[in-house]
Amino acid sequence: MTAKPRPVPTPDTQFYWDRAAEEELWLPRCDAEGTVFWYPRDFCPSCGSRSVSWVRASGRGTLAAFVVNHTPHPSYAADGPYVIALVQLEEGPRLMTNILGVEPDPAQLPIGMPVEVVFEDRGEGLKVPQFRPVAA
Repeated sequence: MTAKPRPVPTPDTQFYWDRAAEEELWLPRCDAEGTVFWYPRDFCPSCGSRSVSWVRASGRGTLAAFVVNHTPHPSYAADGPYVIALVQLEEGPRLMTNILGVEPDPAQLPIGMPVEVVFEDRGEGLKVPQFRPVAA
């Protein structure tokens, strides 16, 4: 088994990964429009403004789409089947992620299910935002 992939921060994503290491989810926002967007970049994808700042996200969202991966990359083999998902964040953007803490069974993954962020330690100070169902 190999270690799970680790992100490689870039100048545009360093702030994001630094906050994730502190178990905080932050997103870029266009200062001109007030629109929150994903993925991190130094300009607004809607209007092109270069006035971009960061906002702390709630860490809450809903399951928008998913696939259960039965033939994982070797680094995920010990996890068995796992859920790759698209989460609709409360702030607007959709984020590709994994859903943890639920059986990888479509019957357990209703679209619209409330989810919350958790952080998976990948070593050397890097943590990756993942999501789990909100406890009832």
